[in-house]
Amino acid sequence: MKILLDEMWSPVIAAQLRQRGHDVVAVGERPELRGRPDSLIFAAAQTEERAVVTENAIDYRPLAAALVSQGLRHTGLILTSNRRFPRHDARTAGRLTNALHELLTTDLELSSSEYWLS
Repeated sequence: MKILLDEMWSPVIAAQLRQRGHDVVAVGERPELRGRPDSLIFAAAQTEERAVVTENAIDYRPLAAALVSQGLRHTGLILTSNRRFPRHDARTAGRLTNALHELLTTDLELSSSEYWLS
């Protein structure tokens, strides 16, 4: 599984996951995606066949549902919450890296589905 970390997540997380052998990029590493609308980021993820890791369920879930309602598939959403992975906590980057590493080492199929990371 390939993933794209939404802008709220540090590129350091993507770099650490790549060091562990995973195909991960962050919006923060991609000048053409930084500061762009969620619809454009989601479209880029679909083109690159990457699941999106985001805390922004309120915007991404409708984008995914729109594709499904058209009979199309999407490459998946990995959803987080600020309660579980608080961005203000210095430990969160390491905890998120570990949680994503565990997920990426499973055979979970995310095609046209979502997964809440815990």
